[in-house]
Amino acid sequence: MSGTDHPAEASTPPALEHTSARSQELSAADADLGRTVAALTADDLEPAGRRQLLGRLVADIRRRGMGQMFKPKAAARWMADVVADVAPHVPVRDVETLRRHFPGLSDDDLAERLIRNAARSTAGVGAAGGGVASIEWVAPPTLLSAPILLAAETIGVVAIELKLIGELHEIYGRPVRGGIGQRAAALVQSWSQQRGVNPLVPGVGVATVLGTAARKELQTTLLKRFGRNLTTLGPLLTGAAVAGYLNRRATRNLGEHIQKDLRKGRVIDG
Repeated sequence: MSGTDHPAEASTPPALEHTSARSQELSAADADLGRTVAALTADDLEPAGRRQLLGRLVADIRRRGMGQMFKPKAAARWMADVVADVAPHVPVRDVETLRRHFPGLSDDDLAERLIRNAARSTAGVGAAGGGVASIEWVAPPTLLSAPILLAAETIGVVAIELKLIGELHEIYGRPVRGGIGQRAAALVQSWSQQRGVNPLVPGVGVATVLGTAARKELQTTLLKRFGRNLTTLGPLLTGAAVAGYLNRRATRNLGEHIQKDLRKGRVIDG
């Protein structure tokens, strides 16, 4: 080899560079999605703030990629993945924080307040989604944007309800234990089953739980919610009114079921 010869520098194949860049893009999109969802779960949002966050959530979902959202089963699988990703970001207040925010209330009164607030929040998401949809009806392409709006509304509602479940467990002395992933997995499973967390089930990561029968259960429940949220697409403001009402009713029913489960467990313990 002559003094001017040098070994060829190793270079990264274009395909790997593209994959790496896409992976970094998805990680950034997931982080943004988690922050948006966490903000959307606040129970003191004004309507304008909720609409803005829902719009931001739509943008985050676009960045993440939608997959085959026009196929219901594919949509359910996609939403299950997103719920698994955002669940660890849902902020659950511990019982001490809840007592500071709502002083002087008994356990049952505090639980009722949280259920009412969560129901009002999910109704607000439905109303905000309906408002966006009423504009989309006269601003094509409606069919291209509708699945994204429905997914955003569904994910936002689920996040609010996950927070409610976690805080109800705090109130009734059954806080969800484990690491962040374990707690998120337990909340997701509780949401899917519409029941309190079973402390006898060993805690595992979100991906592990959602890789078993619980994943199918989650997809089935998400698909029901996704279908219910089709009312958001009703023309003009009728979609907003109906979506808001259905969200409020579903969240209240969920909260009351979880509360009943937890109170029953407390009686048994006593």
